[in-house]
Amino acid sequence: MEDERLKNKHYIDSWINGFKGIWYVIRTQKNAKIQLVIAAIVIFCCIYFKLNITECMFLSFATFLIIITEIMNTAVEETVNLCTDKFHPLAKIAKDVAAGAVVLSAINAVVIAIFIIVGRVF
Repeated sequence: MEDERLKNKHYIDSWINGFKGIWYVIRTQKNAKIQLVIAAIVIFCCIYFKLNITECMFLSFATFLIIITEIMNTAVEETVNLCTDKFHPLAKIAKDVAAGAVVLSAINAVVIAIFIIVGRVF
């Protein structure tokens, strides 16, 4: 039988716990703070360059994807830390692969930004 302490009693509890998780990442991860600043810059660029809705949607998706992968990266890192406090090659691989997902999402966002914003400037 599943431990009742691990279940949310109400639907709203899952939302509350989700926001707690997001807040944990923002409080503890320097990169998440940087990514939020960049997200604010992206919003500013959307307004400043008067981007259309489609361009804003692409940039918004790319920006959120970075933040989402950073959250998942933090989840993987904390889970690995829970399992071991000693160096293990497999633990390093798990952390590196999760970090790689963040890197790929950031590259994706840069490519999209180049197509949209740089295209507007020139």
